[in-house]
Amino acid sequence: MKLTIIGSGYVGLTTGACFAEVGHDVMCVDNDAKKIETLLRGEIPIYEPGLADLVTQNVAAGRLSFTTSTEKGVDHGDVVFIAVPTPPNPDGSVDLKFIEKVAREIAPCIKSYKVVVDKSTVPVKTGEKVAETIQRYAPDAEFDVVSNPEFLREGSAVADLMKPDRIVFGSNSDRASALMKKVYEPFVAPLLVTDINSAELIKHAANSFLALKISYINAISQICEASNADVELVAEGIGMDSRIGRSFLNAGLGYGGSCFPKDIAAFIAISDQLGVPFDLLKEVQKINRRQLDRFIDRIREKLWVLGEKKIAVWGLTFKPNTDDLRCSVAVELVERLVAEGAEITAYDPKGMGRIGDLAIGSKIRLASSPEDAAKGAEALVIATEWPEFAHVDFRAVRDSMLAPMMFDGRNLLDPDTMRKHGFDYHGIGRGI
Repeated sequence: MKLTIIGSGYVGLTTGACFAEVGHDVMCVDNDAKKIETLLRGEIPIYEPGLADLVTQNVAAGRLSFTTSTEKGVDHGDVVFIAVPTPPNPDGSVDLKFIEKVAREIAPCIKSYKVVVDKSTVPVKTGEKVAETIQRYAPDAEFDVVSNPEFLREGSAVADLMKPDRIVFGSNSDRASALMKKVYEPFVAPLLVTDINSAELIKHAANSFLALKISYINAISQICEASNADVELVAEGIGMDSRIGRSFLNAGLGYGGSCFPKDIAAFIAISDQLGVPFDLLKEVQKINRRQLDRFIDRIREKLWVLGEKKIAVWGLTFKPNTDDLRCSVAVELVERLVAEGAEITAYDPKGMGRIGDLAIGSKIRLASSPEDAAKGAEALVIATEWPEFAHVDFRAVRDSMLAPMMFDGRNLLDPDTMRKHGFDYHGIGRGI
């Protein structure tokens, strides 16, 4: 099929590359000329495992192309996906100006029947607004609007697209549904077809539930610390119940990134606007904020005064296998330590190339390796659970530090092993 993706950011580029990989003819559109020039040179502006190879292979095969022309893109695709940013407003609601702008821009370009698909994460009833906007600017246009939420996890997005655990789209048109089924025919996964409003709610409801699980286990971690229990063992016991499952029951510094904080805030705002306040999610937010406060309190308790203390931080990205620093709890942690006068040396396998874009970038030293970061440090903080951090020479790290104090914000390491290596180890909710 001929498909168009408007918006060549994280979701759009990954979706376009994977659609091309299964044989579709895909054109990706973006109004950022520099980004398109970068892609045309064969360079990928983001780090996502496996994505660069997919883009290179499918461009070479002629199944994936890039343009800045919306008109060219709409003319190309029988199905036009909208995958533009939906940033938060100050009150937590979703800023839909990019969605509205794309709807206005594609309207006069529709010369034959098109299926217009909201791929971006949007509030319920957005599909209705997109349809109204296109109709307003192109009264004679023949089209249908579909909602097709994405369920991509940064760091495993290619696998999530190529082998999805489910495919969801909402449509009020049999004609549009038939085309969407054809789009996803090459993917072997359970397919759920709903009305548009239900599909729009599914993404916010899913992410909010996962955030709830994270905040739940973080609340449990506080009880574990107070009762001298081990949250890892508690989570294992909870997770063995098939009704609950072990995933997302990992105590730590709290959730971050470009999706969860934004989506939870948006779902709260949506619920308030509908007159059904979602107080449970407001508590999820509070627990998440408190988790970092408690962690910094623990560091302060052990180091007493943070001013002029040399602290090594391993990890800057919000999770492993990405270079994304957006809403990273690790970055917020560094910012708060620096604000108290701490001298930070940080290392991250992929995120250091982007730290210069942040104000904090000029206030910390970037190390060449985890071991380099730890040299002369009075404390070591693990802020992102990169697997490679579990495989360093910890005896050498201990010997290079001024004081072997470790704060494991992701429970990446085994407490007994670290103590045998000579560290004064402190995890999250690991009271024993």
